[in-house]
Amino acid sequence: FFKRIAYSGAHDATAAWVEAGKADAGVLNASVWDKLVAAGKVDTDKVRMISTTPPYYDYNWTVRGNLDPALVEKIKAAFLALDPANPEHKAILDLQAASRFIETKPENYEGIEEAARAAGLLK
Repeated sequence: FFKRIAYSGAHDATAAWVEAGKADAGVLNASVWDKLVAAGKVDTDKVRMISTTPPYYDYNWTVRGNLDPALVEKIKAAFLALDPANPEHKAILDLQAASRFIETKPENYEGIEEAARAAGLLK
């Protein structure tokens, strides 16, 4: 369907490519799109959103499978303890545009896996 597929390297760059006519369409995170529009960094007369995916778990933190379980628990506890009311913690959360981190589990990614299989990305 597509004659050429390219990777811009960043969500905001993707929007800029479409706005500049370097790409006919692009895919980016909806929260990044919303921030670009709110900040006036994208011309919505030249670029528009045509579709969004259903909500899904995104931006997870993953550790090596054979990492010491005690260290895994310390890392998990540190992420879950981040409190946006604490200025030092808020600075860390702001780096990911997050208000907090939540624990997840493999079942939360079944929809993504199904989509990848349907698209032929996984067998």
